[in-house]
Amino acid sequence: MMQKFQKFGAAMFVPVLLFSFAGIVVALGSLFTNQQVLGSLANPGTTWNSIWDTISAGGWTVFKQEALLFVVGLPIGLANKSKGRAAMESVITYMTYNYFIGAILTHWGKNFGIPNFAKVQLVENSTNYGLTEIAGIKTLDTSIIGALIVAGIVIWLHNRYFDKKLPEWLGTFQGSTYVYILGFFIMIPVAVLTCWGWPKVQLGIGGIQQFIVKSGVIGVWIYNFLNRVLIPTGLHHLVYIPFQYGPAVVAGGLQPYWLQHLSQFALSTHPLKQLAPAMGFQLYGNEKVFLAPIICLAFYATAKKSKKKQTSALLIPAALTSFFAGITEPIDFTYLFAAPILWIIYSIIAATMNTVMFSLGVVGNFSGGAIDMAAENWIPLWNHHWQTFLIQFIVGIIFAIITFFIFKFMIKKFNYITPGREDDDQEVQLLNKKEYQNRKNLQSQNFDNNKTESNPYIDRAIAFLDLLGGDENIKELSSCATRLRVSVKDPEKLGTDAQFKAAKAISVVHHGKAIQVIVGLDVAQVLEAMQELRKKNQDNSSHN
Repeated sequence: MMQKFQKFGAAMFVPVLLFSFAGIVVALGSLFTNQQVLGSLANPGTTWNSIWDTISAGGWTVFKQEALLFVVGLPIGLANKSKGRAAMESVITYMTYNYFIGAILTHWGKNFGIPNFAKVQLVENSTNYGLTEIAGIKTLDTSIIGALIVAGIVIWLHNRYFDKKLPEWLGTFQGSTYVYILGFFIMIPVAVLTCWGWPKVQLGIGGIQQFIVKSGVIGVWIYNFLNRVLIPTGLHHLVYIPFQYGPAVVAGGLQPYWLQHLSQFALSTHPLKQLAPAMGFQLYGNEKVFLAPIICLAFYATAKKSKKKQTSALLIPAALTSFFAGITEPIDFTYLFAAPILWIIYSIIAATMNTVMFSLGVVGNFSGGAIDMAAENWIPLWNHHWQTFLIQFIVGIIFAIITFFIFKFMIKKFNYITPGREDDDQEVQLLNKKEYQNRKNLQSQNFDNNKTESNPYIDRAIAFLDLLGGDENIKELSSCATRLRVSVKDPEKLGTDAQFKAAKAISVVHHGKAIQVIVGLDVAQVLEAMQELRKKNQDNSSHN
């Protein structure tokens, strides 16, 4: 079950990767059309305003079509084969589902408590009585929840029936067509159930929203703690995505809500916490900017003198990646399993820091790194809300100092083997002579020399396949932002963690037969090389 949750969380991350860039574009559009910042240059009707309004409209694509992104993204992460076809099947089935809902409510809306469905005119930035428009279809606003349910059904159908052999006279209905036919008929009862149950869910979401907002600092602390401490399990995606992009707190998600109201907040002199109290659930980027880089400094301070140069070469890029881009996993997994108690302490400190900030009035879309924070908060809102950000900086620096001394003390006190403190003779050879020869043969068999030399990912791909027990030991292979996620048949055939690290993996996470190899930000390229290797191996096996 844990393995399935991890895989689901990784699949949800596929479309989420697009939101950071889109958020920056929209925030810049809001900034450069803000008359308080740019004066008459940003007045409506000016060429400057029109250009940036156009750019901002493009940035809104991701947020306005987020349900479709999850419908496409989930099959890419979860389909066992023919992922592109699975994505196509998912999209057309999801649109069919929404057409069914629109037709049902048009004809029988009064039976489901929506008697005026056909007459409702949808207005932007309005609740629209729980209705929305998806790909030109007026339907119930099920947000990403409806998208995930439909995509999940299609993925199950695809994995089970895509390869089903039909009689020759029905051959034209095989493959994607057969999956869509099944999905078509399944969507009829699903649409009916949605029309009956979702309006009730919408009422419940409104109640949950009020409860969470009123829970104050306790809710903020628990949310931030879980969002950090669950990273090793991969389940943190299931914590923040319903808040950030789904309806858990506000309709449409907190990030779109913030961007929609950014210009309004920029013009207001009221405290941000008064304007958007729910944005206390978007503070978890502060540990990426204030704490993770200072943890790197603590590692460097406690490293052996003989390894400080090597340690700094490892930590400086990781610290900069965390600070600017908000990606912390290259840091997290350098010490997570060597000193798990430090991970728990870090999660507690991070949750406490964010809760203190919230208590002192700091709210905003602080889920990414410094670039995101500047574009979506500091720059557009500085004029009227600089005091809020000053509090954020002061609290962040204080907790950074506390974190540095706690980490430094505990590393030395308990002799944790953090980066730079490994034994001098702990260098492990990746491959013995036989393994080396096998690897060279595999490389020669699958890639010509020119391609190998020009592709920096192939060596790691070959090494990881070997260390995972070979192609025949791998049941499933996918990735998220920085990790390979692998399901193996026999964990006993795996190489050692030291061998994985010697092959330039940051770390390895073991959950029975579910393995995570922490690779880094170029994991997608390494995964592609591994998949190409596996495909060539399978082709060679079939020819033999």
